[in-house]
Amino acid sequence: MKFKKYIEENTLRQEVSHRGGGIEVDVTELLQIENPETRYKMTAYQNYLGGGMTASIQSDQNFELKELTDGQQVMVEKFTKELKQYFYSLNGGGWGNGEETYEDVQSRPASYPGL
Repeated sequence: MKFKKYIEENTLRQEVSHRGGGIEVDVTELLQIENPETRYKMTAYQNYLGGGMTASIQSDQNFELKELTDGQQVMVEKFTKELKQYFYSLNGGGWGNGEETYEDVQSRPASYPGL
């Protein structure tokens, strides 16, 4: 993983369990944001669907992509993929027997659609 060391050194919060959880990373330095008014943060998280099943791993950020240069947007896209995979490596996709691949986990819905 290209960004593993960066993620580990810039993690602000992390809560991981067999029921999902999340990780929040400061990406201000990675995106080379000069004099930010606030820290630029990205998260990867996984919801619990119930019945012993977790959702796919999702991501979010506290900034708008349109605020960034084209190069920074490409960096966000690459970092997002690796942050999700890093989260998967922490909990193996959530509840299960450990035989589910990252692709298996990502084929699940993001949340329970309800009735």
